[in-house]
Amino acid sequence: MPQAKIGVIGGTGLYDIEGLTDIEEVDINTPFGKPSDTIIIGRLEGVGIAFLPRHGKGHRISPTEVPSRANIYALKSLGVQQIISINAVGSLKEEIKSADLLIPDQLIDRTKTRVSSFFTDGIVAHIPFAEPFCPTIRGILYQAAQEIGATVHQKGTYIVMEGPAFSTRAESFLHRSWGADVIGMTALPEAKLAREAEICYAIIACVTDYDCWHEVHEAVTVDIIMETLRQNDEMTRKIIKLAASRMPEKQDCECASALKTAIVTDPELIPPEQKKKLSLLIGKYLTEGDS
Repeated sequence: MPQAKIGVIGGTGLYDIEGLTDIEEVDINTPFGKPSDTIIIGRLEGVGIAFLPRHGKGHRISPTEVPSRANIYALKSLGVQQIISINAVGSLKEEIKSADLLIPDQLIDRTKTRVSSFFTDGIVAHIPFAEPFCPTIRGILYQAAQEIGATVHQKGTYIVMEGPAFSTRAESFLHRSWGADVIGMTALPEAKLAREAEICYAIIACVTDYDCWHEVHEAVTVDIIMETLRQNDEMTRKIIKLAASRMPEKQDCECASALKTAIVTDPELIPPEQKKKLSLLIGKYLTEGDS
């Protein structure tokens, strides 16, 4: 199977990466089912890249139904060490305008029905998640965005709502009162699963609207989102291209050892089927007698 160092998860409107060479399509099955779509593997700036459209080609999968465990597991199986995620978001702050970009550093989880861990059915792990995004990758994305001339915000708190309906006005005012900066539907459980898989993960959040709190700007609609994303597509691709050439050769952050002290289940009590299912993630932490 071909290998890639960097994974790109495309959001609404981003279904390919320009400039990829040596392209292959890979159809992967995982212990958690099929990913959102076939994964496109190629080389960008000499680096192996795996591209996966989060909602499937043609946008067939709603935020709640995205098979995030399969997506992250599939990228891990291809050797991916760093993930750049593209997310459409609404702004909760006057100064964060439509068509701006934001590289979030914090999350608030308002999802309700999504499975957010690989560790279930007889095995428990508590990952550190105080800093939900890789600081190394965040810095690279921010610098690349500045260099291409994007209006980019260096940090911010991203609220993840369930969807697929947009916020009520009361919810929008509530989220603003918490001091959050943007709201979207897709950063979780991806960020948690990437940390469990010991993959560095960071987001380019593409601001499309002012949610529905703003008295002057009209409430968010799909048409508004798609038009703004079309404007942002070229910038996003340029950032990915620049960032790909600047990723560290090896992970140089704590993301790479997130499971080192996280697994609390006695290895002897982990069900054999779970050891097999999760061997890609936990194999290096099990002794020969445990595995």
